[in-house]
Amino acid sequence: MKHLKIAAALLTMGLATSAFAIDGEFGLKGNVQTQVTKSIADEDNNFSSGWIRANVGGQYKSENLDGLIMLRIFAPEFGNKIDGKNYDKILADLYWVNYKWKLGESDMLNLKVGRWKTDWSQSTHFGTYVDKDLTKRGLWMRDYSHNALELGWKHDLNQLNVMLATQDGNANRGYLRVEDDMKFTFPLEVKVAYRGNLVDVVQNTAYVTHRVAAYASYDLLSMLRVYGEYSCVYTQDDDINKTADNYIAPETKYYLPGIYFQPFYLGLDFAPKTGFMNLLMSNLMVEWEYINKRDNLYAVTAHTYDDWAWTVAWVKKIGSSKLQFSVYSENEMSDVGLAFRLTSTIK
Repeated sequence: MKHLKIAAALLTMGLATSAFAIDGEFGLKGNVQTQVTKSIADEDNNFSSGWIRANVGGQYKSENLDGLIMLRIFAPEFGNKIDGKNYDKILADLYWVNYKWKLGESDMLNLKVGRWKTDWSQSTHFGTYVDKDLTKRGLWMRDYSHNALELGWKHDLNQLNVMLATQDGNANRGYLRVEDDMKFTFPLEVKVAYRGNLVDVVQNTAYVTHRVAAYASYDLLSMLRVYGEYSCVYTQDDDINKTADNYIAPETKYYLPGIYFQPFYLGLDFAPKTGFMNLLMSNLMVEWEYINKRDNLYAVTAHTYDDWAWTVAWVKKIGSSKLQFSVYSENEMSDVGLAFRLTSTIK
């Protein structure tokens, strides 16, 4: 009888799910990406890093249900090395379903479950401070993957999302993330977000780190946009027992009790729509980032990292391909790095 009840429950869930998915379309997705980086100070290698990979999967879209599954595939030379032998590396990169319920003319609820990415960055070098480790920067270093359950509410041009995410299989580590994306009838977009590791303290002894961030973008002209992001990261200075059996260290080493970090960056995006300049580029982005006492992020005593950092990114879309070439500062403003990525979309 117990097994019959379980089977009935599973059948009911399956029928309920299929009711969301009878009116949509399914399509294959795929692309091949190539990326190389070169630090001018690195004289021992032709490239400082490089890889070629494929992303392949499928996407489903309907009025009340969306879904995506994407695999990321690296060749043996860029994959895993086990016992001295190279193997392919295949990653479950993205997989999620998003249920949608329309409430009247201007409101919609959605429930998203799975693994997906968030990324506020523009040139892919700076930003997304509410999620990403502040020591990570460089080409395509700002996106962040969540394993989560998220409830969303869309009202007119506003989208509010409340996420509960886990970082282990027991849900003993995780965080609450709230984001509000506000668009307007004039060319302004504003995002605000909060993230705190509030799940950690349910079963563990842990410090709580609060992250708050705000992003804004405004079109000065049809081809010129200004944007920027500011964040405040603070770890509570609580009196906790770090020798307790269930003590877990903060997510990163620089999350020290009572310490604030306030990173921000500003950028300009030149995006010609027509004419000769459009033949040369789709976007040209210039960005400046500032983190006060950046050395403290790396726990170094001697000055090693400049507080300011910069990047210039050139982007060109040609048919189904996208090229990006970036020049950026590394440890110090005068340390120059180069990066290139080519994404060729197959489907």
